Amino acid sequence: MAKPQQDLNIIYGRHPVVEALENGVPIEKVMLQKGIRGDMEKELRHLCKSADVPMLVIPKERLKRYTNGNHQGVVALQALIRYQKMEDILPMVFERSQTPLFVLLDGVTDVRNFGAIARTAEVCGAHALVITQKNSAQINPEAMKTSAGALNTIPVCREKSLITVIEYLQQSGIQVLASDLQADKAIYDLDLTAPVAFVLGAEGEGISPAVARKADQTFIIPQKGQTDSLNVSVAGGMMLYEAMRQRK
Repeated sequence: MAKPQQDLNIIYGRHPVVEALENGVPIEKVMLQKGIRGDMEKELRHLCKSADVPMLVIPKERLKRYTNGNHQGVVALQALIRYQKMEDILPMVFERSQTPLFVLLDGVTDVRNFGAIARTAEVCGAHALVITQKNSAQINPEAMKTSAGALNTIPVCREKSLITVIEYLQQSGIQVLASDLQADKAIYDLDLTAPVAFVLGAEGEGISPAVARKADQTFIIPQKGQTDSLNVSVAGGMMLYEAMRQRK
């Protein structure tokens, strides 16, 4: 059985993991051994919830793949960046009298696509990327490398629910836009000088129906060839550059 990538710093053992969570160390995820109950489980669940860190329950055999040390049934992966919250980012954008531009990723799990999107978003002046705790690309060294350093600059918000983020943005006056091959309007016909958030979906599946229904406006990226769709990072780049062009 292949070992998981040892890309991130590993913290293991009850007390080291608890201390990391209590002291605000950026954590990608916490993994708890299946079958562990009682005070340890309650404490970890409480700390993970407070820190907005995903906690997974996995079999002992899988936990051993991360470390041969005395893990005491709990392993945490330290994150390469410090995640932020949209509730903190948006007010700062408004305080600076800037026009918000966000990129929301719905199920984009390929780390290279993610890194490329981050790179373009940073170059085009986007204020933040938004990912979800589940079904998102892991920010590992490959993603960092592909981003060419952008992930050290552009804020990344890791949220529990993309729907909740969309509703918050809409209530704050941000128009949420999603690409759709059946849309009537082309991206060039939209006013991107207003506050906007682009939603990008996974290749193949695209944007989930629940998220698509929340969009304020759908649009199409015109194309002449026979291929059904563009690579998600390429599509994202075209959207962001059009927004930057209109805002120049």
